[in-house]
Amino acid sequence: MSTTRPRATMTECSHKPTPYKGPARDALLQHRRQYVAPSVFTYYKNPLPIVEGFMQYLWDETGRRYLDAIAGIVSVSVGHCHPRIVEAVTEQVGMLMHTTTVFLHPTIAQLAKKLAGRFPAGSNLQVSYFTNSGSESNDLATLMARLHTGQFDVISLRNGYHGGSQTTMGFTGMGNWKYPMPHAFGVKHATPGYCYRCPFALEHPACDLECAKDVAQLIDHETSGKVAAFIAEPIQGAGGVVDPPPDYFKIVYEIVRDHGGLCIADEVQTGFGRLGTHFWGFQAHGVTPDIVVMAKGIGNGAPLGAVTTRPEIAECMKQKLHFNTFGGNPVSMIQGLTTLEILDSENLQQNALEVGSYFKRRLVDLQQSQPLIGDVRGRGLMLGVELVRDRATKEPASNEADLVHEGTKDRGLLIGRGGVYGNVLRIKPPMCFTKPDVDFAVDCLDDTLSSVR
Repeated sequence: MSTTRPRATMTECSHKPTPYKGPARDALLQHRRQYVAPSVFTYYKNPLPIVEGFMQYLWDETGRRYLDAIAGIVSVSVGHCHPRIVEAVTEQVGMLMHTTTVFLHPTIAQLAKKLAGRFPAGSNLQVSYFTNSGSESNDLATLMARLHTGQFDVISLRNGYHGGSQTTMGFTGMGNWKYPMPHAFGVKHATPGYCYRCPFALEHPACDLECAKDVAQLIDHETSGKVAAFIAEPIQGAGGVVDPPPDYFKIVYEIVRDHGGLCIADEVQTGFGRLGTHFWGFQAHGVTPDIVVMAKGIGNGAPLGAVTTRPEIAECMKQKLHFNTFGGNPVSMIQGLTTLEILDSENLQQNALEVGSYFKRRLVDLQQSQPLIGDVRGRGLMLGVELVRDRATKEPASNEADLVHEGTKDRGLLIGRGGVYGNVLRIKPPMCFTKPDVDFAVDCLDDTLSSVR
């Protein structure tokens, strides 16, 4: 083991799970394999039934408790089944579950107004269109950009992930995450700011940010010289928690705007205070996008997404009839409103900063004694641990990452995996995570890494 300190145990939880009365695990697996599309994959060699959640904890069908450090792939921001959200949604369901946006209901305008107040003063990012998912939001944001600019080509980043619809799979720049699309619907993929694996074999800051300047080369050589949009995550999530170097986005945004394009920030994983220092990921890079896309954490697990932009850009959608049957429904809106209220009242952005900083320090310390850890990166409660077989060659430890992913689950900790080689441990817990939770998580990682090296 890497330390002689007492091993942390999972903190006590007052919540008592309801006894599970559903089908047995083997029956669940059989039904899933027989009736659910095979592309709907599951984590773990022995898939884990999750039947209940409360705050940062999950329970399986046997009543065993797990510490959730992936938050439903960053969908849960303030905690599973937060009591205030349960109460608010239950009340709304009892009054009205659905009405389309062609009728007036107070919650859609209330949430749009609250979102407008979250953007930097002077940005004029003040009008929102609500959707059901991040995929739908990214698709809509790109449509807006194409209509507003009159251009078609879109630039996204390799290793990025922007959704599962046909169009957004074209934006996604990881080969194992997308199907081959003819001409990728006018999408060109640029170099990400992945300093740990720089494609130019350079080091920051001596590199002079060649990765950012690659966007200009791409536009000059692979488009008509004009673009509709550049879309990117402020920190790549599924791509392995890749946080670009300082000024990367400043350079890229300037290049894109010089070529007539709009800049789209995909805040599906980075938004709502998760990074700690800022409410939005783009703020951490000192830029202001033209369009902001959000989902997942906006509704604490509800099927809710949004696109926020300036009025003159949103105006282009009035060219044709366009509305969304379920986007903006009262139940999702009340869940979004309550989530924002909890983020403020429980000071969860500050918690993400403090607990996330502590988490990263502990992981960096763990790196000193665990040779499989090649890099620790990220901000707030969005962290990545890249595993390598050799720190000099940076050979990806993909098989080892699989073993660690399985081993932490067996010890009561749920984490994610990502990266182009599948060798990055993704740590993105609910923002109610505590320092004792961090201690338990790091000790689980320590024990598991020691068992596989």
